[in-house]
Amino acid sequence: MQIYNSQTRKKEEFVPLHPGKVGIYACGPTVYDYFHIGNARPFITFDVLRRYFEHRGYEVTFVQNFTDIDDKMIKRANAEGITVKDLGDRFIREYYRDAKALGIRPATVHPRATEHIGEIISLVKTLQDKGYAYEVNGDVYFDTKKDAGYGKLSGQNLDDLEAGARIDVDDVKKNPADFALWKAQKPGEPAWESPWGLGRPGWHIECSAMSMKYLGETFDIHAGGKDLLFPHHENEVAQSECATGKPFARYWMHNGFINIDNEKMSKSLGNFFTVRDILKEYDPEDVRMFMLSAQYRSPVNFSRDMMAQAHSSLHRLYTARDNMLFLLKNAPDRALNQEEEALLSRVRESQKRFDDAMDDDLNTADALGAIFEIVKDANVSLNDRSAKAAVEQTLKAMTELTDVLGLLMKKAEDVLPAEIQAMVNQRGQARKEKNWKRSDELRDALAAAGYIVKDTPQGQSVTKA
Repeated sequence: MQIYNSQTRKKEEFVPLHPGKVGIYACGPTVYDYFHIGNARPFITFDVLRRYFEHRGYEVTFVQNFTDIDDKMIKRANAEGITVKDLGDRFIREYYRDAKALGIRPATVHPRATEHIGEIISLVKTLQDKGYAYEVNGDVYFDTKKDAGYGKLSGQNLDDLEAGARIDVDDVKKNPADFALWKAQKPGEPAWESPWGLGRPGWHIECSAMSMKYLGETFDIHAGGKDLLFPHHENEVAQSECATGKPFARYWMHNGFINIDNEKMSKSLGNFFTVRDILKEYDPEDVRMFMLSAQYRSPVNFSRDMMAQAHSSLHRLYTARDNMLFLLKNAPDRALNQEEEALLSRVRESQKRFDDAMDDDLNTADALGAIFEIVKDANVSLNDRSAKAAVEQTLKAMTELTDVLGLLMKKAEDVLPAEIQAMVNQRGQARKEKNWKRSDELRDALAAAGYIVKDTPQGQSVTKA
């Protein structure tokens, strides 16, 4: 598998640190609000990365943190008159709700910053003891001048960064680019005991402490949105490698940005949407389909037209799957003929194209193209006379590949709303009773509701119009 490594700025062959195993750390949400549509992209992308490695037979340890202590959380908790912990608990629950709707599986471990204060303090103390950190009035800063490699992940030059930095009159840092590892307590803030007095962690240090606890001092892949490349991930690399003297993450993966109707998403433009907002209008699986329709490093444009395309594409997949499930009910159990053997050969070729696309830096757009090749073949080549093995193997191939992408999670019986299924059942009964007038009335009613009914030797086949 080739992965574009943000640190080397080129595609590299993925070689796991430990044969047959992969360790992935993906930056999770700061739990002060519902996560937004921009957050959804990395959550979905790296969920698929995990699924694909498992598809290829790897044992995956997937770690995604919750940042449950920071300035935004403190501000909102104080405004609501509740504790920061209560706020964090609430929005962690809401994260799981929205993530489940989007087909995002829970991580192997979801560590919370506030539950790893001991590991964080130990890491800060190590940096201080090695001369990479200094204390000022209970605050502890990382000394960027002491790290000769600072800037290597993002390609930033420390001198350029400092030249462009604004220095406040009361700034106590040695260098403008230095960043906080530990923050002294201010009035109204939660705090923990430390060698430097009461305080709380800085943002960057939590990810270093938690990733190393669950994945080791060196691990395979660190992932997140492009917006985290600098300063968050740059600072993680600096503090982690200075503390351990070892390489931190071996591969860095960053997804591209999301625009809204061809404009950058921002609160000032009024086009900033949480996933909870989006799901009031769109099916969550349509959102996932939209996200996977482009290669993860490319920018994507969220719009009604793009969502309509995603919905249509997903509908094609469901229709193909449900048609095969319907054919399977009464498919003849006989040997494959020459045409069916040829079909299954083409299906295997499509499976290989899927793997080739995913091996090319997780190219889900081309991988979807391979799935639609199977759909096209199934639609053309399978019918009510097709051998059971031909239908089964085509369906199995399609299901395995859509599982990797986290698509087609609705069961066949869940696709039809209860009231539609009731009308289908009534029509079936009317036909048994040879009540053709009632049967036609129900067919028209189903059509008006957006469903097409076909009568076949095996019974009624119902698809969304």
